[in-house]
Amino acid sequence: MEPILVKGWAIARHYPEPGLRPYGDLDLCVRPGQYVRAQEVLRGLEEEHVPVDLHAGFTNLDERDLDDLYAHSELVKLGDVPVRVLGPEDHLRVLCVHLLRHGAWRPLWLCDIAAAVEFRPADFDWDRCLGSKRRLADWVVCSIGLAHELLGSRVDETPVAERARHLPRWLVPNVLGQWNTPFPTCQAPMRYPEPMATYLRRPAGVLQALRMRWPNAIEATIGVKGPLNGLPRLPFRLAYCLLRTVRFVGRLPRLLQK
Repeated sequence: MEPILVKGWAIARHYPEPGLRPYGDLDLCVRPGQYVRAQEVLRGLEEEHVPVDLHAGFTNLDERDLDDLYAHSELVKLGDVPVRVLGPEDHLRVLCVHLLRHGAWRPLWLCDIAAAVEFRPADFDWDRCLGSKRRLADWVVCSIGLAHELLGSRVDETPVAERARHLPRWLVPNVLGQWNTPFPTCQAPMRYPEPMATYLRRPAGVLQALRMRWPNAIEATIGVKGPLNGLPRLPFRLAYCLLRTVRFVGRLPRLLQK
């Protein structure tokens, strides 16, 4: 069982000075068939208070084949310990998708993208990073564009410079709006006072709960796998709400049994 470390130290090592990139947990991805065993191992480490966010593969982080990601991964040394990390192309793509999937509410995630772009190796393979899916590639480029626009990250010597400099007009204001409250307790799902299933038996407060679940434009667009273009975002937000409602209804029988 060999997990792949993503984010956290995996990107912090590319920052110009130690300590510039804090991280509170370890994001480890293991093969889905090893997930249960990995959980057992972690339970045996509970007394050591190791905060680990364990993932079964890269389902929510990337669309590439897992064997392909392992084949292009790298072993790097942390002291005397070899640590497996994604290849630089795959890691940049994962960082970009993770930023957008969570609505880009945390400025540090954009710093990670800037560091990954500026400290990429000389043989960085842009074709591998962007992949063959045009929409996913555009998500990556727009994330790089946000790092350029908001942090001054250099994109001059990249094949994505033109698109990175021409972002949809709504995108930057939306990110800055998220940065008004860049705290986990202000973000979904931690800002929800109760799970939606609670209101099935106690409907008081359901309207406020629905208002709190209204998604931001970035989260909604990525949630429905939409394009980051200049079209209004309201249809994407409504579509994402409908998608979440369908998922909730699908879970109702199990929720009602509790």
